[in-house]
Amino acid sequence: MEKIELTYQKEGEPERLDSFLARARENMTRSTALRLIEAGMVTVNGAPQKPSLKLKGGERIVVTIPPPEPAQAVAEQIPLEILYEDSDIIVVNKPAGMTVHPGAGNTSGTLVNALLGHCRDLSGIGGELRPGIVHRIDKDTSGVLVVAKTDVAHQSLARQFKEHTIKRIYLALAYGSPREEKGRIESAIGRHPADRKKMSGTAKRGKQAVTHWRAAGRYHGITLMRLKLETGRTHQIRVHLSETGYPLVGDQVYGGKGRLVNIQDTVLRKLIKELGRQALHAKTLGFIHPVTGEYLEFDTELPEDMGRIVEYLEKAGTRD
Repeated sequence: MEKIELTYQKEGEPERLDSFLARARENMTRSTALRLIEAGMVTVNGAPQKPSLKLKGGERIVVTIPPPEPAQAVAEQIPLEILYEDSDIIVVNKPAGMTVHPGAGNTSGTLVNALLGHCRDLSGIGGELRPGIVHRIDKDTSGVLVVAKTDVAHQSLARQFKEHTIKRIYLALAYGSPREEKGRIESAIGRHPADRKKMSGTAKRGKQAVTHWRAAGRYHGITLMRLKLETGRTHQIRVHLSETGYPLVGDQVYGGKGRLVNIQDTVLRKLIKELGRQALHAKTLGFIHPVTGEYLEFDTELPEDMGRIVEYLEKAGTRD
């Protein structure tokens, strides 16, 4: 790690923190400065700040530069639950807590590292850090993913995702109890205007997102939801449910953390704390095989951590 100390000398109007770093450091772009700030690698007068912080003069800024990342993902021997594999594709059931591909500050332990340890023939379209990756799910979301082994397979699958012909079913535990049994949520999801780590359905430059849902189980204060994605935007389900008043259980970013304090049942509260993630699982994935043309569908059960919560709610007799 390299540490750089700077002092902002006012030369006119107040200046944004990310702009100042890009100007003050040679070879540092504004996007690099933004990533460092969002990763907590920059402090102003000893405290992390937002990229938009206006510097007024005299501030002491400390920038921690992480060591350079490898130019390509490294193979690692990490166990995988493989649902299907042939010479063109591989389908896995990703566990919660595993990032899909290497990125800033996270170069090992990812699904890509594990896949490279299992098979070397992954599509090169995703680049050296994302070989074979056609689509992603969040680190703390579990469930089914398809990965391309060849460029032909990658292009075919990417086209299916773009045309919204892929079948994607999720199961989620959400706070609250909708009056309706099913519904459709639609909004334009984009980067949150104030928090760059979040997405929002009120973004000015968002992309259209559609989620279909139905109640699969109702309990006191919690609903088990079955969700079908028509589109696949970043954090789509988390944003849609949160902004309609039903944040995911365990979601620390989109409102699930605040709802936990209202849970009076101490056992249930403990189970949710032990979950340690948003209660979201990519249950089903269906698509046309990129080479054979055969329709394939893969279905998984709820992972153990979410299953324990549902089992407790059923046994406790807290069904609405």
